[in-house]
Amino acid sequence: MRIVIFGQAAFGLDVFNVLREAGEDIVGVSTPRKKSRPDPLFEAAGEAGIPVIATPDLRKDEPFQAYLDWKPELLVFAFVTDIVRKRVLDAAPNGAIQYHPSLLPRHRGRAAMNWPIISGATTTGNTIFWVDEGIDTGPILSQQEFEIEPEDTMGSLYFQKLYPAGIQALADGVRQVREGTAPRIEQDHSQATYEPPCGPEHSKIDFLKPGPVVFNLIRGCDPAPGASAQDGERLLRLYDASYRPGAPDEAPGTVIASADGSIEIAAIGGVITVGRAQLEGERKGAAADLLEVGAVLDRPS
Repeated sequence: MRIVIFGQAAFGLDVFNVLREAGEDIVGVSTPRKKSRPDPLFEAAGEAGIPVIATPDLRKDEPFQAYLDWKPELLVFAFVTDIVRKRVLDAAPNGAIQYHPSLLPRHRGRAAMNWPIISGATTTGNTIFWVDEGIDTGPILSQQEFEIEPEDTMGSLYFQKLYPAGIQALADGVRQVREGTAPRIEQDHSQATYEPPCGPEHSKIDFLKPGPVVFNLIRGCDPAPGASAQDGERLLRLYDASYRPGAPDEAPGTVIASADGSIEIAAIGGVITVGRAQLEGERKGAAADLLEVGAVLDRPS
């Protein structure tokens, strides 16, 4: 079965390598346009002698014809950020399958790893689905569920659980398509949620909200985009948080203790410990090096 991989970065590279190791027939690769820093998938395809076409160029007739000359039978989407047109999808008789780091139809969109933690969910997962013209709306091929541990961050959840399992799930999906056993389970669109990319405007900490809500925001934005708080004129981002219930006497947002490089911040109903902090434009460091006991953090404007 002739496979074309659409993707980029480390995830695209790892999918490429796993499929090659499994003996799959990769006849072409499509990545975003080459930037000043070469994409790992782009480089790996070139080293393997596999042709590459920039995904946006497939809107043009000549690159699209070159793509048709590959005679693709299945498209594998591994971290795709460009819009892929219908004629590209239709060229592969077996369609396209894609990885998504949530349990669809929940958390459609590009920030599927942040929002489950921010919302306080205790589970999430991976979905391999059939690509259609919607945004994460196609039928489901397979799903895996994972527990969100109490102190999981977006980073630990993705890199320790979703990422490695997702690569293998895509490889298993390719095998199922090749063997003719891949299911197509329609999504329950009535249960769908869609969130925007999680950016700085979503990561502002409001210490007047309950402590668990603040804690979930910090860990759901760790490492990116980083939950932000205001200390006077300074904007900081907070990382490596933990939470314990309690009833601190100090006002929410007050730094009440400092030890071993970490700080403790009073919250409504508990105390949030923060291990690292970052001033705007600088590197991350020990939170105690940037915030003193008695400092009062506010929501950024």
